[in-house]
Amino acid sequence: MKKNTRNKDEGTSNQITEGVIWKQLLLFFFPILFGTFFQQLYNTADAVIVGRFVGKEALAAVGGPTGTLINLFIGFFIGLSSGAGVSISQFFGAGQKKQLSEAVHTAMAFSVVCGFFIMIAGIIFAPLALKAMDTPDDILPYGVLFMRIYFLGTIPNLIYNMGAGILRAAGDSRRPLYFLIVSCFVNIVLDIILVVFCHMGVAGAAIATITSQLLSAVLVVIILVRTKEDYRLSFSQLKIQRDMLVRIIRIGFPAGLQSVMYTSSNIIIQSSVNTLGTDTVAAWTAYGKIDTLFWMMISAFGISITTFVGQNYGAKKLDRVYKGIRVCLFMCFVSAIALSLLLYTFGSLVFLLFTTDAAVIDKGTQILRYLVPTFFTYVCVEIYSGSLRGTGDCWIPMILTSLGVCVLRIVWICIAVPIHPVIETVVFCYPLTWTTTSVLFLIYFHFFSRLKKRKPVRI
Repeated sequence: MKKNTRNKDEGTSNQITEGVIWKQLLLFFFPILFGTFFQQLYNTADAVIVGRFVGKEALAAVGGPTGTLINLFIGFFIGLSSGAGVSISQFFGAGQKKQLSEAVHTAMAFSVVCGFFIMIAGIIFAPLALKAMDTPDDILPYGVLFMRIYFLGTIPNLIYNMGAGILRAAGDSRRPLYFLIVSCFVNIVLDIILVVFCHMGVAGAAIATITSQLLSAVLVVIILVRTKEDYRLSFSQLKIQRDMLVRIIRIGFPAGLQSVMYTSSNIIIQSSVNTLGTDTVAAWTAYGKIDTLFWMMISAFGISITTFVGQNYGAKKLDRVYKGIRVCLFMCFVSAIALSLLLYTFGSLVFLLFTTDAAVIDKGTQILRYLVPTFFTYVCVEIYSGSLRGTGDCWIPMILTSLGVCVLRIVWICIAVPIHPVIETVVFCYPLTWTTTSVLFLIYFHFFSRLKKRKPVRI
């Protein structure tokens, strides 16, 4: 078999469909992990600097209710764009150049259109959404200001995410990482200048974030325009191909809907947290930055296995698909357990980065030590759903996640929290729903899925 050297002009070769599986997964995993790390540093840097130099109300605003609402809009698009990533990885693995080019241009044009409408919706409905979440009055003005400025940068944000997804789907996970490193450091420098020295508060943090996102979008577009690969971007061909858009939405819509349901359930959780006072909201915000370490890791494994399965499935290497899933599951379980031990032991010290308020630190440590031992219960959800998405099987995983995570989580919050309104009751919904959904995925994957039946899908 002829080896795939399509990334030769970039100094790397795509060996996802060949070579030692665990090495290929790790070579793809680490750039994604570090990339996700630097992407998360955008908001973490905002939270650290705002929390230290503006106050706990501003800290609660930039990461608590605002972060949840931003994820509602942006998360839907990123889930939807996964349809483009799956399609591109399958076309790339199968060597279908024409379809690959159509997918790239449709995906990028779609990003611009979606970015415009999300920007308008975010700016208009920010205050209504925050009020609907029972955001405390001392947090509300900060939250509205931060969200409205943040949503001004929606189009560059979506362009970067789609462009980086295209590169990753083709096996190039390094350059999206480099772009994020550069833009992240720009964000931190601008945070310091605008918040610390110019005293612009949450507005300065938001301006720093969208400026950095614009830089990363410009960098990824330059690479796509200049590459000699089949996924090259040409502005003259930038248009939405109807059939390709239908394919992208057909594959990506379940993931987008799943993201919306996840975030909707988190909005309900955030609303419950908001009723427990500013200290708890600030503690929950800081904890959310700490447990991001887990979500970065699990997301990197999920993206890795989706691309791995997509390319190997497109190349009709089913045995390699099955072995890759088993290897990825093992690595993810080991990583989750190791990270849980690390955070349980030292995680409470990290709260000092965000605040010196003793009540916030105590509450945050309480939340952290309750949740981190349960991280491993989510592993099967991410790896099995990512594997199934790589084959184009998206609807059943969405339904399983919606029932096992979102619906059950909402039921728990609506029934249990009013009976015993403390933070432990609120956060128990996470391990409860992760465990339930993992069991559902184990049953579906091993008895009913397309991979179990060895049923191919037309590419």
